[in-house]
Amino acid sequence: MRIMILNGPNLNMLGIREPHIYGSTTLDAIKASCEEFAAFAGAELAFHQSNHEGVLVDLIQSARTSADALIINPAAYSFTSIAMFDAMKIFEGPIYEVHISNIHARDELHRHSKLSAAVKGVIAGLGPYGYIVAMQAALQGAGQLPPSLPAAVRVGPK
Repeated sequence: MRIMILNGPNLNMLGIREPHIYGSTTLDAIKASCEEFAAFAGAELAFHQSNHEGVLVDLIQSARTSADALIINPAAYSFTSIAMFDAMKIFEGPIYEVHISNIHARDELHRHSKLSAAVKGVIAGLGPYGYIVAMQAALQGAGQLPPSLPAAVRVGPK
């Protein structure tokens, strides 16, 4: 399975930016963890970050031919980007939206993602581990979680 993970503006500043909200984990540490899980699961991983909306739109569009699933932490663009929303609607595979903080418990400005209507699932408030949960969801949905994982993880409740 080919998974593309996209990260929006200011996520390159994780570990420095508002650690009381986002913690001290850096984006490099998140990338390394995602790469480790992808290797374990036998998945291909492309991991990107941009502060520029147009670059993220281009990456979403490129995912149509280079990824089976898309995981996106749109950051501030969650609340503003119609361009990203439109691009996401073109992607034919599952999309999982990740937020490090629980946006539903945040201030009014950071509470409602416009992009959520274009995704299969939203993972919010699990901290950096939310990326791994999103990867697991993408792999589970495709029936591609490693057989070495317990059935409770691979299959879930029946």
